[in-house]
Amino acid sequence: MLGGRLRAARHSRFVGRSTEQTLFQSALAETILPFQVLYVFGPGGVGKTTLLQEFLYICERLDTLAIYLDVRNVEPSPEAFLSALRQTLNLSPQDSFFEAIGKDDRRSVILIDTYETFVPLDDWMRENFLTQLPNNTLVVLAGRKSPGLAWRSDPGWQMLMQTISLRNLEPSESRSYLARRQVPDDQYAGILSFTHGHPLALSLVADVFAQRREIQFQPEVVPDVVRTLLTQFVQKVPGPAHRAALEVCALVRLTTESLLAEMLTLPDVHELFEWLNTLSFIDFGPEGIFPHDLAREALIADLRWRNPEWYAQLHRRARGYYLKLLQQTTSWAQQRVLFDYIFLHRDNPLVRPFFEWQVSGTILTDVMQAGDIQALKAVVKQYEGDESARLASYWFSRRPQSVLVWRDSKRQPVGFLLLISLGEVSQNDIEVDPAVKSTWRYLQNHAPLRVGEVATLFRFWMAHDTYQSVSPVQSLIFVNMVRHYLSTPGLAYTFLPCADPDFWATVLTYADLSHVPSADFTVGDQQYGVYEHDWRIVPPMAWLTLLAERETATTPEAVTSPAVESLIVLSKADFAEVVRNALRDFSRADLLRTNPLLRSRLVIEHSGVNAVDNERVASLQILLRDAVQTLQQSPRQVKLYRALYHTYIQPSPTQEQAAELLDLPFSTYRRHLKAGLDQITDYLWHKEIGTLEK
Repeated sequence: MLGGRLRAARHSRFVGRSTEQTLFQSALAETILPFQVLYVFGPGGVGKTTLLQEFLYICERLDTLAIYLDVRNVEPSPEAFLSALRQTLNLSPQDSFFEAIGKDDRRSVILIDTYETFVPLDDWMRENFLTQLPNNTLVVLAGRKSPGLAWRSDPGWQMLMQTISLRNLEPSESRSYLARRQVPDDQYAGILSFTHGHPLALSLVADVFAQRREIQFQPEVVPDVVRTLLTQFVQKVPGPAHRAALEVCALVRLTTESLLAEMLTLPDVHELFEWLNTLSFIDFGPEGIFPHDLAREALIADLRWRNPEWYAQLHRRARGYYLKLLQQTTSWAQQRVLFDYIFLHRDNPLVRPFFEWQVSGTILTDVMQAGDIQALKAVVKQYEGDESARLASYWFSRRPQSVLVWRDSKRQPVGFLLLISLGEVSQNDIEVDPAVKSTWRYLQNHAPLRVGEVATLFRFWMAHDTYQSVSPVQSLIFVNMVRHYLSTPGLAYTFLPCADPDFWATVLTYADLSHVPSADFTVGDQQYGVYEHDWRIVPPMAWLTLLAERETATTPEAVTSPAVESLIVLSKADFAEVVRNALRDFSRADLLRTNPLLRSRLVIEHSGVNAVDNERVASLQILLRDAVQTLQQSPRQVKLYRALYHTYIQPSPTQEQAAELLDLPFSTYRRHLKAGLDQITDYLWHKEIGTLEK
């Protein structure tokens, strides 16, 4: 398997760390483990992952059960973590990980990489997970930060935990590594003077020499070692396709062969994918490969500066790939694709100042518990005053299930988001809360909800320490708002109130949200500006396309003009009428060009926002034909399908002849036709408003 090949290749190049290896091996050799946790920490690029991979190799040689898990792509929750561990042992969701690992009499080792992303679970790991493991299990935790105070101050863990502070390689170890990579020895002095034994930098130097043997190493005297080395490396890769593959890998969160093929528009990218796997700064996980964080940042910065047109093209291709996946997936799989999609926007100069991408993973998303209410009321009172706190308390009791809470490593609330479905509010709710009253009035006057549609007011959103300022909590709140856009059936409208609407104007305009002063409201002495988006005019998939097209915009002026044609919003009765007209004109493209459905969400999402009339007519015909064909799925409805098919899709000259062809009395035929029309109109209506179950 590829994993085994990679471990063998990496072991052949592994040098140094003799003290760390000796400590690890001697612990495994003891009858009773001298410590239960080995905590490895050090800065990025210092070789933590490489050391853990060597520990894996040692375990294989000693016939020790070893489990390796990089938790950077695992949600920091007990359930997700245990599920990931079960997958490493090929266990079913019903199996207990602790029972499974306890059945093996051999000594076992669990290696957890990128542990800094699991800060929210640190207490749970220390107090719950580790205490349930067998005594013969050694856990290795590797991250950028040293153990927290709770580890260091606990007398038990003081005895049962060993720490390793990983640093750069010694000069002799660096020379040994360069020799194994066949770097000419007359280059060592300059390389060591430049890299100071930084493992990632050394490996990049060796990669540069591996591509072009005849070079003379003379790096520019700049502080950014990794970026300088990567720039040299990119200039010396085997060919343009390899360079493009490396740039794709840096752009997206995770790279697979299928994604690489789509991004490079090549039928076979296996050789390129294999080449990426040979690079020292590329790592792999269960879902794909990815570059080291420092390498990713340097590669993208270089690409955006050197070739912005190619960067934009790659971004469009990645957008298209994820858009297709978003429409093909549901539930957790769709959420993962959404995370990949949002990841593409991390470096946009208009978005970056309003998000903290790198540190938001240290906070846990949860639902509100009864014990949270007092703390949440207190933070509302602190920032918005007594009257807002009273309103928050009102909604906590009315909509407890609609509150998302973010927690720190102590499981304490650090922020929250309260959502209100405006279609479900009572008259009393409207009169009690000025925010509900103003947004409800705006909705009624400008965009009344149709049957089956939903409007959401993000009534309260704030972080405990920073309120509505830029912070990790605010970033997670915004990401969860996007998840709400994509996962809420029938979503027609959203409202976002801001205490400082001018501050958020740039990024919210970028996100196609508009400030509507007529919906602004006042509570106590504080006035709030309200931003809105009509999802019937720009539906979620078209919205994602719009954001992707704006990703390369660098000034607010570049995103102010609408890039998506306004859609028509029909009542259910009007929709039913134009569906009947479209079926009547099914075979007449000239007549279909005037049908209002060509400007409906239904057709625009199918044909694409930039489609011309002929393409939209073709999409409408496909949608109508597919809707009629759904009636074949049920034996009871086949008769309805046949009536529609011979009347509209492959029409008989007259309805009387259609009834005769079907061998039905005319009255029965008309009854089947009406029932069929009602069925497919209802089906298309649910597609139009976004409530059709997949």
